[in-house]
Amino acid sequence: MKFQLLSEDRESNARTGRIETARGAIDTPIFMPVGTAGSVKSISPDELEVLGAQIVLANTYHLCLRPGDERVARLGGLHKFMGWERPILTDSGGFQVFSLARINKIEEEGVKFQSHIDGSRRLLSPETAVAIQRNLGSDIMMCFDECTPYPVTYEYASESVKRTIRWAERSKEASKGSGQALFGIVQGSVFTDLREMCLENLVRIGFDGYAIGSLSVGESKEQMLEVMNRLAPLLPTGAPRYVMGVGTPEDLVEGVRAGIDMFDCVMPTRNARNGTLFTYRGVLNIKNSAYADDPDPIDSECGCYTCRRFSRAYLRHLYICRELLSYRLNTIHNLYFYLDLMAQMRAAIGAGNFTGWREGFYDRIGPGG
Repeated sequence: MKFQLLSEDRESNARTGRIETARGAIDTPIFMPVGTAGSVKSISPDELEVLGAQIVLANTYHLCLRPGDERVARLGGLHKFMGWERPILTDSGGFQVFSLARINKIEEEGVKFQSHIDGSRRLLSPETAVAIQRNLGSDIMMCFDECTPYPVTYEYASESVKRTIRWAERSKEASKGSGQALFGIVQGSVFTDLREMCLENLVRIGFDGYAIGSLSVGESKEQMLEVMNRLAPLLPTGAPRYVMGVGTPEDLVEGVRAGIDMFDCVMPTRNARNGTLFTYRGVLNIKNSAYADDPDPIDSECGCYTCRRFSRAYLRHLYICRELLSYRLNTIHNLYFYLDLMAQMRAAIGAGNFTGWREGFYDRIGPGG
């Protein structure tokens, strides 16, 4: 993997770049649709390509439990298994092992946990997390880390960061010879000195990219933005910068302004299935009765298939009837919105007008329907 910095905004830390992988280039800043179990829910890989997706994220924890990473490897790797030929990033499973497992116990070796699917007892360690990702054959792997909850004491966060650094060293050792890129994950909760200490050690170890983890886990929006704005400019200039699990359209705009290159979040797909749609005039709840006779598209500015073909009235009808087409059409729209948002920011940064674009974005966006 190679990263090339293409342009930088003069009035902020926003920047554009290009990540080169064996399976294609990724223009940054970029949003990665989440394909937890090897599928972005309700839409096909062909539709993702049409929407402009350049890379998707898959989940190590879920795929190792079902169908099993060794089975995926026998069937030719995750790209072949899910019919997606472009780049894939796999997370390490650190977040899921703390949020989903029925029981977990953190030890120096790793995390012993009980599967939320069948109750089987498992171990996820730096070595096993990397081994799973090697079996999956992703283009970008993530180090195994401890995802600290919020709130958390300074003392616990400090010990957690030290453990994450030790695990990062072991993850890098386990990744040798894989031919896959490996990103380190900066932890430290809302404590700036711990975040900076973690980053300093990760840079010392040396990774292909650097991520900020454990945001949007319960802290306030102000705290999240403070961590992002403080830490993003400190991440190495010559490597991709990634904020994990973030977030709203506004979060993406502020993340790009801070200097972040990569984002992922389940929000556009999950909200689509719940009837919540994103537009450049705010959020629209398609289940509202006000749209029962509305002939307009979701967003007159949107060029997605859903907005070109269907009315709000029809989309509300599908949602109320729980028709499967509702999930597909809503997901197409929300992912188009997120990917178009990133494309607009890349263009604005390249044209030297990101600050003006950002002001216009906030002028247009409103409270929604």
